[in-house]
Amino acid sequence: MLIRNAELGRCGTSDMRIDGGFVTQLGERLPARSGETVLDARGGALVRGLHDHHLHVLALATSLASLRCGPPGIVTEDALACRLREHAASLPANDDAWIRGIAYHESVAGDIDRAWLDRIVADRPVRIQHRSGRLWIVNSRGLERLAAGADANELAPLRANDALATGRLYDLDPWLRRRLGGSPPALHAASALLASFGVTGITDASARNSRQEFRHFVDATARAELLQRVCVMGDAGLDAIGDSEAVKRGPTKIYLRESSLPTLEDLCAAIAGSHDAGRAIAVHCVTEAEIVFALAALAAVGSRPGDRIEHASVAPPAVLALIAEQRVTVVTQPNFVRERGDAYLADVAARDCPWLYRGRAFLDAGIALAAGTDAPLGEPDPWLAMQAAVDRRTQAGQTLGCAEALTPEEALGLFSGDPLAPGTAAMHIAPGTPADLCLLDRPWSAARCDLAAVRVIATLRGGQLIWQRG
Repeated sequence: MLIRNAELGRCGTSDMRIDGGFVTQLGERLPARSGETVLDARGGALVRGLHDHHLHVLALATSLASLRCGPPGIVTEDALACRLREHAASLPANDDAWIRGIAYHESVAGDIDRAWLDRIVADRPVRIQHRSGRLWIVNSRGLERLAAGADANELAPLRANDALATGRLYDLDPWLRRRLGGSPPALHAASALLASFGVTGITDASARNSRQEFRHFVDATARAELLQRVCVMGDAGLDAIGDSEAVKRGPTKIYLRESSLPTLEDLCAAIAGSHDAGRAIAVHCVTEAEIVFALAALAAVGSRPGDRIEHASVAPPAVLALIAEQRVTVVTQPNFVRERGDAYLADVAARDCPWLYRGRAFLDAGIALAAGTDAPLGEPDPWLAMQAAVDRRTQAGQTLGCAEALTPEEALGLFSGDPLAPGTAAMHIAPGTPADLCLLDRPWSAARCDLAAVRVIATLRGGQLIWQRG
């Protein structure tokens, strides 16, 4: 391929030749070769392909066929009830498929339960996921479907959590997955959506990824159903698995919950086991206590390059110092400032608001910082996340932690770098670098003024066009 008239950072406007998956030549007025595809960039910025360092692509694929049941689109109880009833009415009378909702938040209608859902839709199975990802709310028809053919042992998790009475299923995703059965979702639509944002690589951060999911990603990339390069987090079952050209084994994911923390000895053993297997660890930490606990274990065992804290949602100065001391990377979600900031300002203690999803403070402390969208728990558009990292504005236009604002260039850097060493600087585009590229609809001088308005014209992975606008 020959790309003409592309803006390449400080190099100005140039032509670029790509061959064999790599950039091979830069220069002005390069002559087109016979059979060479020519793409005119028309002065648009050409940047490295984006890497989303934390998302859940299987869940994203499923979410595209689900109803959004929370802010910003749904903000009142009446609006949610209307959406569910209208969707149920649109289905064929003989269709008894699940109605699946996502992104619910209690600001819409409070702590809804089985009885609330039954009043809205009683004749079809309904399940709605809370935006935290930890809770499903199921109506009576849905619970009947889940319980059909189950013995007492299989229903024990529901009885233990009082879920049969309330329809509120906490932390029961593995059980739910077994009862629902089925096969993994097709990834075409989710992958194309990510490619439309210029995403050429993803890190799937799901803690339950096993060899089965790893093989699914390998197969999906081999048949071009999944267009991105993939770094797969997961359990210890991935320790001995071999990489493919497009799918690499990532860190061991450790999911901490403040309400049920393991012993420090057990966490230390898990970290040491991962390190012994040659893998870094990625620890899910959304509370201050979880971060402190994870860092205490890392201090006891010792950290290794690539060890990371996922989210670091609340990081006051004392916690910031501990993170810097252990020299671990933080992978944050600046999009939550935009998407959830208004709820945070209403619900989170005022003393903690300045420490939410920090940016500037991490960089100033010398902490390697990268970002992911956490899709589908967050919106999958990295450009919206970048803009939130720059302006720290909520949906309602309020400011959350203005001292944490990054420059547009720093925000772009959050979605680049080595997936196994997030927070590292991206390679400059030069002859010999991989042709994972993203062509914007405007020069960088215009893009940096409003990253949320940026549109991607073309996305290339390994020199192959995987998405083109129009």
